[in-house]
Amino acid sequence: MGYRRTLRREVACTGIGLHSGRAVHLRLRPAPAEHGIRFLRADVGVEIPATLQYLGGQDHATTLTRDGVSIGTIEHLLAALGGLGIDDVLVEVDGPEVPVLDGSAAPFVMLLHEAGLRPLAVPRLHVKVLEPVEVVRGAKSVRLLPADHFEVAYSIGFDHPLLRHQSFALRVTPRAFTDAISSARTFGFLRDVEMLRKSGLALGGSLENAVVIGETGVLNNKLRFADEFVRHKILDAVGDLTLLAHPLVGRLEATRAGHALHAEVAQKLLSIPTAWELVPRPGIPTLEAVARAPEPRLQPAEA
Repeated sequence: MGYRRTLRREVACTGIGLHSGRAVHLRLRPAPAEHGIRFLRADVGVEIPATLQYLGGQDHATTLTRDGVSIGTIEHLLAALGGLGIDDVLVEVDGPEVPVLDGSAAPFVMLLHEAGLRPLAVPRLHVKVLEPVEVVRGAKSVRLLPADHFEVAYSIGFDHPLLRHQSFALRVTPRAFTDAISSARTFGFLRDVEMLRKSGLALGGSLENAVVIGETGVLNNKLRFADEFVRHKILDAVGDLTLLAHPLVGRLEATRAGHALHAEVAQKLLSIPTAWELVPRPGIPTLEAVARAPEPRLQPAEA
């Protein structure tokens, strides 16, 4: 994937916002090279680039803010875009939040395959990690290390018998993201639901769009993976790191982290000039070869 990519055609979907509970219409449109990923709040006419510069709150979701206008719960869509290697797209939304759909990135992956992917005549640049960068907050930590590819190694631990410890690691490619990560759903504890709703959050949450964990087990259906929880944390990290505005060449190692630490380590990386550089990928194929290459396909989630 040596050249930037956009969509072949426009696609759309409708859903509800996880935290707002409001109906949302989302439309994905092709964009020219170096446009980047941008969100257009169609209801108010404000466009917000998906970069760290416009990062707003990260209270249980990732939010972008510009001129007093925000767009929230963007991480699952960003994960699908970043995971499939899509650089330039306009995301039109008619409300303050991206629809949650089933709580994973898989519906967005399917929507993007419906749109099709088109190479652009501009080489893709990557943020290459040159020096280790780390952020530690008590028992939570995250660091970026030099590597030859984009890799993620994640560990989580909660005071619950289902997920006292889970770990997962992979090299992030379109195929690996689609097969191993995209269908992992967001999750939460039943004991926290009332508190979240009193705070105006999770108003659109349900057993249809999140894994809800009770005292003794999962309340809705069965897990898509035995370690679905840590895989979803990787999904979130892929989405949050898409805010670097260029694909990452480096290894993310995270322990009990989350949206805030993902963003903080990315911001710290960019703040240290010697820790990174912007480079093209070696061995860039011709545009003709890119156009002939098969597109990654969504595979059924494992039981």
